[in-house]
Amino acid sequence: MPESHMITFYPVGNGDTTQIVLSGGRRVLLDFCHREKGEGSDAPEIDLKARLKEELAKAKRDYFDVVGFTHADLDHIQGSTSFFELKHAVKYQGNGRIKIRELWVPAAMLLEEAGNDEQQDEFVLLRQEARHRLLEGKDILVFSKPQALMDWLEPKLKERGEAVSARDHLFIDAGTLVPGFSLDRDGVEFFCHSPFIKHCDEGDIIRNSAALVFNVRFRIGSVQYDYLAVGDAKWEDLEDIVSTTRYHKNDDRLSWDLYNIPHHCSYLALSDEKGDKETVPKPLVKELLLQGKRDAYIVSSSKPIPDAKDAYSEVQPPHIQARKAYERALRDVGGRKFIVTMEEPNANRPEPLVFEVGAGGITWQRSGSLGAPAIVLSRPPRAG
Repeated sequence: MPESHMITFYPVGNGDTTQIVLSGGRRVLLDFCHREKGEGSDAPEIDLKARLKEELAKAKRDYFDVVGFTHADLDHIQGSTSFFELKHAVKYQGNGRIKIRELWVPAAMLLEEAGNDEQQDEFVLLRQEARHRLLEGKDILVFSKPQALMDWLEPKLKERGEAVSARDHLFIDAGTLVPGFSLDRDGVEFFCHSPFIKHCDEGDIIRNSAALVFNVRFRIGSVQYDYLAVGDAKWEDLEDIVSTTRYHKNDDRLSWDLYNIPHHCSYLALSDEKGDKETVPKPLVKELLLQGKRDAYIVSSSKPIPDAKDAYSEVQPPHIQARKAYERALRDVGGRKFIVTMEEPNANRPEPLVFEVGAGGITWQRSGSLGAPAIVLSRPPRAG
């Protein structure tokens, strides 16, 4: 069979969960948002836990090679601490929990403080897990190395009798490639666009600004294709990424065949003004949108975005004005389609969006196949 990789976006409402399955079998999961209502028979959201376990069972696995959390907002981590095995405490192990061979987190996730009323929240458990793995010195990569984090880490390393530089290899800077993947061996590489050190060292931590953003580059034969994976960045963050990337002459890392747009099609990822009928992107955001290649796709991980009269006054995302801006950009670059996770094949019963990265480029596969071409997954039965 021809070599190919798969990218799957799961319908979880206004939330993010994306899986990359490489031709060699390695699996990278970015974010995890399980909606409990998806376990019933009526809600349109998928039963994410059941679906992922089914997919892993078919692949004879109980682990992901990588699980990355772009940031700690609930719509990117919900249900994760009851689904994954956590190494920092025995009570979060066994009982069918899915293992994480390598955890990717932004530095902000290790630094965030929690009030007394938040001590049981999921982001606290993930913070504890990330801190544990970092102290143990294995099975984690932390993106950016702010001084605030080193002020926490260095005394603990000294207590362990280790050099303050003993964990340096576990930190990844913006503007560099993530170790462990290569185009030659895996057919993929991850270029880190964000976070920057300033996102944690200049005052209060803002999760969305300090989140993970990647250019994921695939190679099939001698041809390369680019997937821009963005969490909940606002327009200011994207302009920072564009200007910094160009300053360092990495302009090619702004190109995209597939773009997972930020924050569930919020206009704030384009501009500070929604617009009456259509959002007008800020100049550098517009330049980023125009880096789309011919036949490119845009995916909105969001609720449906109807073009109806009352939609134009919606306060919370998704915003129809933003959708129109993205659709205009696609027309300008000769792109294929703007696709919403909760709209396909219909809003009542959406299924995962599956894209194949193959010799013909990045193409949307409506069949729902994932992994080996012979495996075709059906929607798991719902409880109740």
